[in-house]
Amino acid sequence: AENTAASQAIVPLIAGSYLVAAPGRVEPASEEIRINAPVIGLLKEVLVKEGDRVKRGDVLARVESEDYEANAAKADAELRLSEAELRRVLNGAREAERRAARAAVEEATAVEKNAASELERQRKLQERHVASAAAVDQAEKQYAVAREQRKGAQGRYALVNDPARQEDVAIAQARVDAARAALDETRRELDKTVIRSPIDGTVLHAYLHPGELVSIYFDRPILSLGDLSKLYVRAEIDEADVAKVKPGLPAYVTAAAYGDERFPGRVIRVGQTLGKKKVYTDDPKERVDTKVLEVLIALDTPGPLRPGLPVNAFLMRPTAAQARAGR
Repeated sequence: AENTAASQAIVPLIAGSYLVAAPGRVEPASEEIRINAPVIGLLKEVLVKEGDRVKRGDVLARVESEDYEANAAKADAELRLSEAELRRVLNGAREAERRAARAAVEEATAVEKNAASELERQRKLQERHVASAAAVDQAEKQYAVAREQRKGAQGRYALVNDPARQEDVAIAQARVDAARAALDETRRELDKTVIRSPIDGTVLHAYLHPGELVSIYFDRPILSLGDLSKLYVRAEIDEADVAKVKPGLPAYVTAAAYGDERFPGRVIRVGQTLGKKKVYTDDPKERVDTKVLEVLIALDTPGPLRPGLPVNAFLMRPTAAQARAGR
């Protein structure tokens, strides 16, 4: 075996030939997804438990929604009010108002016609010295009044029949648009009270219970999900061994809970930069200040391993066939 000083930290070592040994941790294909509530409120119900399988879009939990429902109902009423105002502007006066205005014109026209006839009669009588000048003046005044009343009635009739002004329509339409946008926003907020699964996966952990506060202002996930259809191991390669590592290397992992059982896989990604250790073994001699390079190992089958489980990862030399294939 090509054991390095770094390899000695792996406990227990499995007999056999390997290129690099490193501690690692199992994670789901999607990594662990923490599900938070995008609104503020009390958690109403959690509909799943740890270990449940869920589909994308499934409802996982609900937040108390009474306030959000009230806001949406108010916004809906304001939209209907603004739409009614727009219709009123577009339609103008009601038909009854139009009929009344038309009748007023007809009545004023008839009064004016009678006043004109009376004025003509009084003038003829004056010519025969039968009517006095005062009677003619009175008839002229009555005719003038009737004429102005007819003009006023015609003006009112024209007003109720005129189309809406463009600026009035624009203002009413803008109010409708603003009300519709407000309603859409309240509905989006209401929809956020229903927490849905973003992936097909498994509930890994439930953190909160009904009655607890959820908020966008602090990180308190309701639960976490992961795709367990395929598992990965994130291993940390000691800086002394980084030159030996490349994508495609065959690998296997072991876990203390499963004895000598090996879970095969393959290196699919090698980190680009060294960083601090995040996974530690139980060896008291293990260096904690060393730099490590993360590599990602895809396991061939999910098997019995669970996300978060610490494992020992062993990277091996490729077989001759694998080397020829460029793996």
